[in-house]
Amino acid sequence: MSEAAIFIKRFTRSESGARGLPRRAAALLAVLLPAALVLSGCASGPKPTAQLVRASTLVSEAEKGQAQRYAAADLQRARDELSEAQTADSDGKYDDARSLAEKAAADADLASARAARGTARQSADEVHRSLDTLRQQLENGPAPSGNTGPGQDHP
Repeated sequence: MSEAAIFIKRFTRSESGARGLPRRAAALLAVLLPAALVLSGCASGPKPTAQLVRASTLVSEAEKGQAQRYAAADLQRARDELSEAQTADSDGKYDDARSLAEKAAADADLASARAARGTARQSADEVHRSLDTLRQQLENGPAPSGNTGPGQDHP
């Protein structure tokens, strides 16, 4: 038997066999008690201040990096989720705000990682181009022998 049903039985009859609560009050109690239990179970937890600050910091760091260039979609998604989280927070929907802030932080982190990968890839490409240039110079052979360096007498 549920807690609500036990509670209702206790208040609809007394131990001594007296009438207890009138039927109308018992019916009202039967409706209100489960609703109160459900609502108390849905109450939001504490304000998600730490999650919002973390998400905001990660989005700012991603914006300062190369995320706009290499991971624009991830960065935009993080911005949108952060905005939604802030709205949910101001509306008192702390669980939603917490969840959205965590998603925003994850997407901002992903954008930063993709930006770092893009930057590393660009640097690697530059190194490869430099190596190719050096190889071509070596394949063309040494400088012509008629070329004298500085400080040498010219004939």
